[in-house]
Amino acid sequence: MTQQMVRYGPIPNSDQWEDEHRPPGQEDGSVSFNHEEPIPFTLRISGLREEDSAEYRFTFKTHNFEWGHSFPGPTLTVTGLQVKVTPAAEGQKTLTCSTTCTLTDNPTYSWYKNGHNVQDNPSPMYSISSEDEDSYYCAVKGHNGLSSPAVYKPKNTSVSVRPSGEIVEGSSVTLTCSSDANPPVQSYTWWYKKNGGGYQSMTGPQQVFNQIQSSDSGEYYCEAQNEMGTDRSRTINMDVKCE
Repeated sequence: MTQQMVRYGPIPNSDQWEDEHRPPGQEDGSVSFNHEEPIPFTLRISGLREEDSAEYRFTFKTHNFEWGHSFPGPTLTVTGLQVKVTPAAEGQKTLTCSTTCTLTDNPTYSWYKNGHNVQDNPSPMYSISSEDEDSYYCAVKGHNGLSSPAVYKPKNTSVSVRPSGEIVEGSSVTLTCSSDANPPVQSYTWWYKKNGGGYQSMTGPQQVFNQIQSSDSGEYYCEAQNEMGTDRSRTINMDVKCE
């Protein structure tokens, strides 16, 4: 006899879920079942994430019988704090701590810069310089564990070349710009210089050369930008060999 908790909604790993009927997170111990008699069957999820929001249904199965799959189940909605970044006066940005949760009257918002508390205030807003390169997150006093993900400008921006190795004229080559950022990267800008000329630009996270030419040889780097700032990769030298 087996029992299954079936989840309907966004599925981080749908193939595994459909095949093994395993809620996301079970592999790391954050999901556990309790089915010791006479305790009812329960599902416990620790470290809830927003992607755990879904409808959950219970199925009771034997080798020749299944019950409960078609019945509506409880809907779980997971919300939390988020930091919104907006331009303010010239040279300034405003960080706003927001949530869809209902908080107690007159909550106190705590702001953290690089992990250190810098302000406790009834206002959910905090101003920083447009040139600020630090990371920030907010929390609400009296609500243990209720804190936002940190926001920060792009970092660890890099360029990868596929395929790797020698590049031969006429082959297909893809340059990919990647970066770690929160909020996510809004735009990618490529800068390149060929044959000793000046730098030119193009946009997008990838640049694909379907039939690369020796004239495409040159220096390339990319910039990643979000609401918090900009970061650039190191410069690579792409040398295209003639056939």
